[in-house]
Amino acid sequence: MTDDHRSACPINLSLEVFGDKWSLLIIRDMIFGGKRHFRELLRSQEGISSNILADRLKTLVEMGMLTKSDDPSHKQKAIYSLTEMTIALVPIMAHLGAWGRRYLPVSEELSIRAQLMEEGGPELWERFMDELRVEHLGASPSVPDGPTVRQTLQAAYEQVVARKAPERELV
Repeated sequence: MTDDHRSACPINLSLEVFGDKWSLLIIRDMIFGGKRHFRELLRSQEGISSNILADRLKTLVEMGMLTKSDDPSHKQKAIYSLTEMTIALVPIMAHLGAWGRRYLPVSEELSIRAQLMEEGGPELWERFMDELRVEHLGASPSVPDGPTVRQTLQAAYEQVVARKAPERELV
């Protein structure tokens, strides 16, 4: 055990990787929102500042959670990709979402994805992880049957937002 870690406990070491309040949100936005550029991540609903985002992205790259490469479409942009160790967090993110839906005052529109992930269970998570491997790691795609998991989750979100829009106009 080096002095760089408080202990060799797996929970402690995991928290040292993504235990601050921003790292999991960055990972969430990349997994569920398909965000891969700094400016996209900066527009997070939670309002991360640019200096904190830059610091967290640097840390996540250094820890092997993300990779950073030049964006071939724009010389001054970088593109961030998930690594296998981050893609493996999909079930944990699904469980966190399910826990939050059960015990915290969530909104319907922001919890619909968590509901679908919980209902879809391990089969959906595996399919989503396979899709992320194609997107971020260049894995060979399997023949998709219908929309991707992210498209399905986004469509459900948009459906709830559209249904609730008239309610908001009345307020």
